[in-house]
Amino acid sequence: MNSQVTQIHHLAAAGEKMVERLRKKAFLPDRRKALNVRLGIAEVARLLGCSTNRIRMAEEDGRLPRPEDGSRRAGYTIEALLNMRTVLNASKHRHSSEAPAIIAVQNFKGGVGKSTVTVHLAHYLAIQGYRILVVDCDSQATTTTLFGCNPHFDVTRDQTLYPYLSVASTEDDLNYAVQKTPWPNVDLIPSCLELFDVEYELAATNATGQGILRDRFRKLRDGLQKTAHDHYDIILLDPPPALGMVSLSVMQAATSLLVPLAATTPDFCSTVQFLSMMDQIIEAMAMAGIKPAYDFIRLICSRYDNTDPSQSMVIRVMEETFGPSLLPVPIFDSAEISHAALRMMSVFELEAPIGAPKTHKRAKQNLDESLSQVEALIRHSWARPASIEEAIAHVG
Repeated sequence: MNSQVTQIHHLAAAGEKMVERLRKKAFLPDRRKALNVRLGIAEVARLLGCSTNRIRMAEEDGRLPRPEDGSRRAGYTIEALLNMRTVLNASKHRHSSEAPAIIAVQNFKGGVGKSTVTVHLAHYLAIQGYRILVVDCDSQATTTTLFGCNPHFDVTRDQTLYPYLSVASTEDDLNYAVQKTPWPNVDLIPSCLELFDVEYELAATNATGQGILRDRFRKLRDGLQKTAHDHYDIILLDPPPALGMVSLSVMQAATSLLVPLAATTPDFCSTVQFLSMMDQIIEAMAMAGIKPAYDFIRLICSRYDNTDPSQSMVIRVMEETFGPSLLPVPIFDSAEISHAALRMMSVFELEAPIGAPKTHKRAKQNLDESLSQVEALIRHSWARPASIEEAIAHVG
C-alpha cells in the first residue's frame, strides 16, 4: 500500500489518542464531566423574575430548602434553580397543547460554529428552565464531544440514530438512544463516525426507489415528535455540514431553522449558496410529496469580531441582504468560548473565568443577549412571549 495512504491510518490513530488525552485532562480519568456551576441569589432571582426577598422567604417558611452551609455564599446549583421554578410557579415548560420546538442548526459549510451554537443554545435554554433534547446527527460528532463524550471510545453505532434510520431498522422509537448529561434538564442522542453508514444505505435506496427514502424522512420527524411529546420542550438538531440523506431528513423533521454564519465574505457567499440549494431542495421535496413547514427561519452571525473593520463591513452587507431574517445581536468570537471548548465545555459550564474576568463576563452577557433572541422566537411560535421586552425585541 502507498506509504502516504498508510500514513492516514497512523494520523487517525494518533489523533484519537490525543482526543482521549484531552478528555482525561479536562475531566478525571474514568469519570464523566460533572456540572459544578453555582449561581448567586441575585442571578437566580433575575432568572426567576422575582425578588431575592421572595427566595429568602420561601427558604424561611420551608417551601425551599435552606442553603446547605447555612449561608448563600456558595450559590445555587442548576438542580436547585429548577426546583425553585417549580415551587415558585416560574416554570417555562410548554403547555401540553403546544407542539415541541424542533430546531435544526444548519449550514452546509463547516467552520461556522454550528456545534458551538447548538451546545451553547442548549445550555442557555436549560438555565432558563426548558427541557432540552440535543440530537447529534453529524458523524463528525463535535456536539457529542462538547458534551464530554469521546465518540471514538464512548459511543457505538447502536447508541446513535443508526438503528432507527438505517434501511434495516431495528428500533421503532428513539428512547433507546437518549442519554443523560451532567445537566439535569438536557439529554443527548450522541453520534460517532459509524453514523455515516446511514448515508451509504439511504443513497443506495434512493437509486432503487423513493418509498423507503420517503419513509425515513418522515420517520425521523415522527420519532422526534413522539419522544418530545411527554419529555421535552425543545429539540436541537445538529446535522452534517453537507447535503446528504441525513441532512434532508433533518430538514423534514425540523419545525424551525437556525443558520449560523461567520462575518467573512467566503462565509456570506457560501451561505447564499446554501440558501439557494435549500430553495431547490424544498421544491424537489414538495414534488415528491414531502413538504417541510417552519415556524421561523433565522440567520445568526456566530463568530463576530467587532474590532475587525472587514467583519463590520460584512455584517452591514448581511443586514442589507437578509433584513429582519438576520438576528440583530451576533455571537462574539470570544477567547472564552475557545477556552471552554478546549475543556469540552460551554461558557455556561465554567465555574470561573478562564481568561480575564471581564472577557468572561462580556462573553456570557453577549451569549445571553444573542441566544435570548432564539428563545423569544420559540415562545412566539407558542404564542407566548417570554416578556414584554422580548416581545418588543422580536423581529418579523
